[in-house]
Amino acid sequence: MASGEERRMLRIIVVDDEEPARSLLREYLAARDTVELVAECRDGFEAVKAVSELNPDLMLLDIQMPKLDGFEVLELLDPAPAVIFVTAHDEHALKAFEVHAIDYLLKPFGPERLWQALDRAQASLGRAAARRLRGLAEDRRRQAGPLQRILIRERGQVHVVPVARVDYIESEGDYVRVHTKGTGLRKKQRLNELEELLQPGRFVRVHRCYLLNVDRLSRLEPYAKDSRVAVLTDGTRLSVSRAGYARLKELL
Repeated sequence: MASGEERRMLRIIVVDDEEPARSLLREYLAARDTVELVAECRDGFEAVKAVSELNPDLMLLDIQMPKLDGFEVLELLDPAPAVIFVTAHDEHALKAFEVHAIDYLLKPFGPERLWQALDRAQASLGRAAARRLRGLAEDRRRQAGPLQRILIRERGQVHVVPVARVDYIESEGDYVRVHTKGTGLRKKQRLNELEELLQPGRFVRVHRCYLLNVDRLSRLEPYAKDSRVAVLTDGTRLSVSRAGYARLKELL
């Protein structure tokens, strides 16, 4: 007999941009008396909002979606619920799931395969599953190559900032502030972690607190003995350390 913990109602969100896929999952879930479908989302933006408002136990998350893909949705959720990925054939993704012991549904699938995945998810809810998700997300970011855009969730809104529009990035402890066109958006991530994901040579660590988009550099000015100031095209002035100046000299 299943324990009370194993039999408790699972509150589920379905995220898929295709209506037939959502309809099929809705039908399968309706036949299961231990789950409650609390929301259906057509894209990643809706998913982030729904998770924040409804706090589900589990998300059935499609990977290939426009605007935000499944991995980008995870990046914007802190904490994230348990996840079962739903995907068409993606060999690299499937290998990543297996390495991190994350369950997935390979389209097309039948109800029995869904029940199996739900049973596994229910048995693994908690910190171990959260650690596996974080590890998976980190691996996928590294494998994807240099970031092309930075995802930021601030005050309930999701911002997608192309890296070409970033002027500079400022460290604020466990957070960074991404500056673009006079606006500063705050993201929970350390500066050195973000630096590793950006294209080398395009973004330069000019100071322990600043990552500079070199395309925004107008000129360097002396400030005091062995120190300089970077003047950006919009007039912003950033301190440049000796190590930062050495890095800039290699590029300029």
